[in-house]
Amino acid sequence: MTDPRLHDPGENPLLSVRDVTLAFGPKVIQHDLSFDVRRGSIFAVMGGSGCGKSTVLKSMIGLLRPALGSISVDGEDYWAGTEARRTEIGRRFGVLFQSGALWSALTVGENVALPLQMFTKLDEAAVSRVVRLKLGLVGMEDAIDQLPSELSGGMRKRAGLARALALDPDVLFFDEPSAGLDPITSSRLDDLILNLRDGLGATIVIVSHELPSLFAIADDGVFLDAQTRTAIAHGSPLSLRDTSPDPQVEAFMRRERPEALTAGKVP
Repeated sequence: MTDPRLHDPGENPLLSVRDVTLAFGPKVIQHDLSFDVRRGSIFAVMGGSGCGKSTVLKSMIGLLRPALGSISVDGEDYWAGTEARRTEIGRRFGVLFQSGALWSALTVGENVALPLQMFTKLDEAAVSRVVRLKLGLVGMEDAIDQLPSELSGGMRKRAGLARALALDPDVLFFDEPSAGLDPITSSRLDDLILNLRDGLGATIVIVSHELPSLFAIADDGVFLDAQTRTAIAHGSPLSLRDTSPDPQVEAFMRRERPEALTAGKVP
């Protein structure tokens, strides 16, 4: 599914997770995680509810320090750096949280402008031009003066995506982007994600358990298990569906025996 021109299989990965353990106090969420995210790929963090997918995402974007292991960006250990260096690296990330995470008191345009005002020296006119460009990329230019409360769920997701794109990130992270969306809106969001990958050459990490979206857009990934609290499979969703010998992975990918997927659920 990935355009082979977008990455060289022999090059160093853009993101590298090595021997990572994530915990809240004594409670281990996931342990011994190791995987790579190639440039230009759409990488899925998969698994049933409560397996720790969003926790893994938080550690990758700098919101949760691993108890053990390392997370590297272009070969540089993110968590080994100073706070200033981590902030600098973090500007290479764009994040779309599940709710869109828009500031309710700000218009759509003001939400998108916020990271530009915080992290660049652009003047007001330049910020306005960038805001309109980013909203145009996601088909939201006509909503620039609307408040989040005036938008549908799908529109809020797209507005949040425009804000995530504001600083021209190298990596886009999506936390359950299809959650709460009807099938048609979800499919349009999938198309938008593919267009961003193909048109901008962005690397994308997506946390999801929505199989139609995973099969449509992801070309690599890791499957997290709630019971063993570690990764039990690596590969694209389609290949895991068709060839995985693990019954837990097969159950998830074919939506069989769903009770097996919720055992060991974590908060």
